[in-house]
Amino acid sequence: MRTVRALSAALLTLGLAAAPAAADPWPSASQDGGAAPKQAGTSFRTATEIEQGQRATASGSTGDYLYWSFPADTGQRPTVRATVNLPDTHAAQTWQIDVHDGLRRRQACQYGEQTRTAAADAPSVELTCVLRTVRAWSEPWANDPLPGTYYVRVTATAVPSSDLGLPVGTEVRADSEDIGGSAAVDGSLAEPLVPGIATKSEDQRENAAVLAGLQPQDGWASGWWSDRWAWTAVGGVLAALAGIAGYALTRGAGRPARVPPSA
Repeated sequence: MRTVRALSAALLTLGLAAAPAAADPWPSASQDGGAAPKQAGTSFRTATEIEQGQRATASGSTGDYLYWSFPADTGQRPTVRATVNLPDTHAAQTWQIDVHDGLRRRQACQYGEQTRTAAADAPSVELTCVLRTVRAWSEPWANDPLPGTYYVRVTATAVPSSDLGLPVGTEVRADSEDIGGSAAVDGSLAEPLVPGIATKSEDQRENAAVLAGLQPQDGWASGWWSDRWAWTAVGGVLAALAGIAGYALTRGAGRPARVPPSA
C-alpha cells in the first residue's frame, strides 16, 4: 500500500511539473526583476517610481488622482497601459490616463484609447497611451518629448456623485519600443529632465529631495550616437567604390599609340 501511495505521489508531481503555466499578460514581480510597487502617489512630487516593463498595482478610491513615474531615454517610444478594476456595483464612469514629461508638460498620445467610458457594473476599464518618440533635443518652443522622467496619472473624469469614494484597484505598466536612428536629431540635452538634476553639485543632489532615482538600465544616452552614423559610413564606402568602378570602366585602354606622320 505504501508503494502504491509513493508511486501515485511521484506521478502527480511529474504531472504538475510538466503542465504548462498559464499565460499572464501582466508579468509577476519575479519576471519584472524586482518587487512591484503596490501603491501610487497623489501628486507629481509623490509619484511612485516604476521601471519599464514592471507592473505596478495600487488601491484607491473613485475620484482620486493616482501618479506613477518611469524613465524614458532618447529613441524610445513609450507605451503606457492601465487597467482599472471597478467595484461590483457602479454607474457609468469615464476614466482617463495622462502622461507628462520631466517639465510636467502633458504629452499627447500618438494613438491608443486614452479616455474610455465603462458601462454600469462593468468589471474593469483598460486605457492605453502611446507617446511620440523621445527626442534627444528640441526647440524651446516645441512640445516634443525629451529624455528624462515621465509621469503617469490615472483618474476618473466623469463620475456620478453617488460613486465617489468607491474602492478601485489599478494596474499600470510602461514599455518602450526602440525606434533607432530614424528618429535621431542633431544636438542633445546637457542633462536628462529628472527632478533634482539642476542642483549644482553631487553633495547638494544627495542632500536634496531628489525624487527620481531610476534611470534606464544602460544609463542615459549621450545623444550624439545613433545608427545613422553607421548607415552614413556604409553609404560613404559604397559611394567611393562606385566612383572607383566608374573610373575603371570609363578611362579606356590608356593613351593611343603614336602614329608616325606619313611622308
